[in-house]
Amino acid sequence: MTAGISKGLFLTGPREFEAQERILPPPAADEVQLAVRSTTLCGSDLHYFQKGCNGSIEVREPLCLGHEAAGEVVAIGSNVTNPRVGDRVAVECGIPCEACDLCLSNRYNLCEKLRFRGSGSAWPHFQGTMQTRINHPAKWVHLLPPEVSYDEGALLEPLAVAVHACRRAGVQPGSTCTIIGAGPIGLLCAIAARNAGCVKIAIADVVADRVAFAVEKTFADTGFVVTSKRAGSPEESLAMARDTAKSIAGLTLVNGSTLGPTDYTFECTGIEVCAQSAIFATKRGGKVVLVGMGTPNVSLPISDASAREVDIVPVWRYANCYGEALQIVEASRKDSSGPQVAEMITHRCEGVVNVAEALALAGCPRDEDGKMVMKVVVSNKS
Repeated sequence: MTAGISKGLFLTGPREFEAQERILPPPAADEVQLAVRSTTLCGSDLHYFQKGCNGSIEVREPLCLGHEAAGEVVAIGSNVTNPRVGDRVAVECGIPCEACDLCLSNRYNLCEKLRFRGSGSAWPHFQGTMQTRINHPAKWVHLLPPEVSYDEGALLEPLAVAVHACRRAGVQPGSTCTIIGAGPIGLLCAIAARNAGCVKIAIADVVADRVAFAVEKTFADTGFVVTSKRAGSPEESLAMARDTAKSIAGLTLVNGSTLGPTDYTFECTGIEVCAQSAIFATKRGGKVVLVGMGTPNVSLPISDASAREVDIVPVWRYANCYGEALQIVEASRKDSSGPQVAEMITHRCEGVVNVAEALALAGCPRDEDGKMVMKVVVSNKS
């Protein structure tokens, strides 16, 4: 088997790319070679694109972005019996060491040596999926059924985050939840929460179109549009958070009942006032699940959480969640009355040459025609 070429755009600085063709060796004995067919864009991709970093993680060499991906197997290593050439797979892009205590206890998402595609956290950087081909360990790809599209396969990655969040929360049947943030990860948390047994789901966001989309497409039962306002002081921020939580709790459901404080609140924005609102929106003995990554350091009303025994549960990626995520996608396909995972894809860009265009679009609330931007996918047909 001979080496091949992978083509992609590599980030060299904020909003700066250079086209590169890199030699791709044949897959190692335990690897498969994939033609990447779909990569959906994530908030972390957008941070790298806009700032050249993601929080404190800086790009130190040209970086190919992308980690929400699916592709076609075009070659396999000598020890690989599954998948086979021609199979369609989703890519789990975090590769742990598999030897540390955390890996051995099935918490490999916390492995200190984990390498994650499209991230500058490892050195050399573990290049992402917005290129035409990659070699990847066969263990960390997941076979897609014929009816599941490449786009849906790519969305298994953020859906796995949502599944992990629900597992961390211990969502119980018959429970209620509030989702703060009606972007893609908020919608996926709503789907995962419903799958885990939540019977009443409210969603809140500052963007009215996103709230309307979530309710219209049945991701949530009811929604609240938060007034966009910047707090002038810590005290004002807490007051705003209390008011937002009170408004959410007062929402009326279809059956005429009032939502009230919920068992679980999934905070999917990473914004300080939203995290504060999440604590106030949660009932006594409930749980706040911190899913969004945003402001590194936030001030939280810990005394309120302590007095009401509201647990604060952080979430970092996922572990062993792709199987359940795939089951959710398959189930949603069989029930047209519920939300469809692929419905959140609103825009498509064809070919890795258009990665910069796709990222610029993903950073806009609306496109040039005024259509709401929710999720953007980069597709490769060849």
